[in-house]
Parts: sequence; structure tokens; C-alpha cells
Amino acid sequence: MIIELIVCFFATVSFGIIFSVPRNSLLLGGGIGSLAWAIYRLLPEYGVTSIFATSIASITAAMLAHFLARKYRIPATAFTIPGIIPLVPGSKAYYTMLAFVEGDYIGGLELGIVTMLQAGAIAAGIVFALAVFSFGKGIGHRYEGGR
Repeated sequence: MIIELIVCFFATVSFGIIFSVPRNSLLLGGGIGSLAWAIYRLLPEYGVTSIFATSIASITAAMLAHFLARKYRIPATAFTIPGIIPLVPGSKAYYTMLAFVEGDYIGGLELGIVTMLQAGAIAAGIVFALAVFSFGKGIGHRYEGGR
């Protein structure tokens, strides 16, 4: 597990470089990605489904990203993008397409549904964190007719 986390950290930092994440947030983004991966890998050992583990890891990564974005005054996407990279179900998407190409339509559908649910869990986690951190921003600044 330790080797996985180290490799995950370097892979996350590498993707951060590819996506032009600011240098001062690369190491923190790598830490967020490693934490998200650890959550994703540990929760199924306690009986949690991989889709729910993905959503918990995504929520954790996005919440940390928004917190650090406020602390360091950097856009949240600088931390969110590297944080969710380890959770993206790329190999599952590949095996889904491979199953369809080989004519295993039922297996392809099963893998495709799991892939789409994991991608949806990532998106839901990001949206949930955004909703939490933007709650209350508009209070007191509403448009009140002609005043």
C-alpha cells in the first residue's frame, strides 16, 4: 500500500504538471490525490462498495481542495484536478470498450455501468463540495427590486 501511495503521489504531481497547475500547489495536489487513493483503496476492505468509496474519496479530495484554495488564495481547480486524477476509472473504460469489441456485450454493459457510476460519483463529490463551500455566499447581497 505504501508503494501504491508513493507512485500515486508522483503520478498525481505529473498530471498536475501536464494540466499546468501552479507550481506552489503541485505538492499539495499530490497529497490530496494520494489521500483520495488511500480512501478509495481502504474503504472496500471494510465492506463499502467501490462506487461509494469513490464518492467518499471524491468528496474528501474536493473539500480539501476548496479549503486549501481559500487558505492559499489559489483557484480550487488547481487542487481539485490533481486530487481526483487517481479516481478516474480509465482502465475500466478501456476494458468496457474491449469487451464490446470482442463481442462480450453483457460484460461490456456491466463494466460500462460501473464505469459510469464511478464517474458520476466523482462528479457528485465535486459538486457536493462546491455546494458546501458556496453555501451562504449570496445572503445579504440579493437584488431587492429598485433600491
